[in-house]
Amino acid sequence: MSLKMSIRRKQRRAPLSRVDRVRRTFRQRASRTSGRIAPAARNTRDAAAGRILVARGWSAPRLRNAGTYVERELGPRMGGMLSHAARRVEPPNRARRGRNAAVTMVAAVSAVGLAGALLSRRGDRPSTADQAETSETGSADEDRQVRTS
Repeated sequence: MSLKMSIRRKQRRAPLSRVDRVRRTFRQRASRTSGRIAPAARNTRDAAAGRILVARGWSAPRLRNAGTYVERELGPRMGGMLSHAARRVEPPNRARRGRNAAVTMVAAVSAVGLAGALLSRRGDRPSTADQAETSETGSADEDRQVRTS
């Protein structure tokens, strides 16, 4: 076979399956339909945008009023109701009398012991004022009277 014959001859295509034919038909019809629907969709979008702006203008003051009402009137009322409910639900405090009494007793015994220790040490040795006085004037008797010789 010559080269000319192979160029002129049309290539045979495999026959299309039923699914491929349906798919090609839907694509062709969809492209035609989109060309017709596009202007209507644009008009609808513009009209919807205008309506949305009107709805936003209508709802904004009402939302502002509702927010003010919640802040000034409803909020404090709800807060009071919740506080009251919390007080009613809260369990009673446990009595800590036994623990407080024990702590008080330990503190009192410690204070008495400390005072007794300080008083007993004070009687055992002379104070610094007595030592200074003894060294200047002379020796001290047993009843803490200074003798001058």
